[in-house]
Amino acid sequence: MNASVAIQVLPHVNSDEEVIRVVDEVIDYIRSTGLKYYVGPCETAIEGDYEELMEIVKNCQYIAIKAGCPKVAAYVKITFAPEGGVLTIDQKVTKHHQ
Repeated sequence: MNASVAIQVLPHVNSDEEVIRVVDEVIDYIRSTGLKYYVGPCETAIEGDYEELMEIVKNCQYIAIKAGCPKVAAYVKITFAPEGGVLTIDQKVTKHHQ
């Protein structure tokens, strides 16, 4: 693993229920990738190979649009270490959930 990303997808829709529905579809897509991920209240963290993660970030926008959202914004944080060695999700959060 040489990268991790945190992505917050913000669908431009008319109701909170629609926001949740679209975001749930994006999370379902992230789950389908088979990568390790962690859903938080404001963003989802994913860890894996940099190139694969960048493709997932791109596809999250398309998933939101296909879910019926006319416009989508996303905030993305990227940690990249070409030789590997980024902190894992478990290293970052496990101690806070015991």
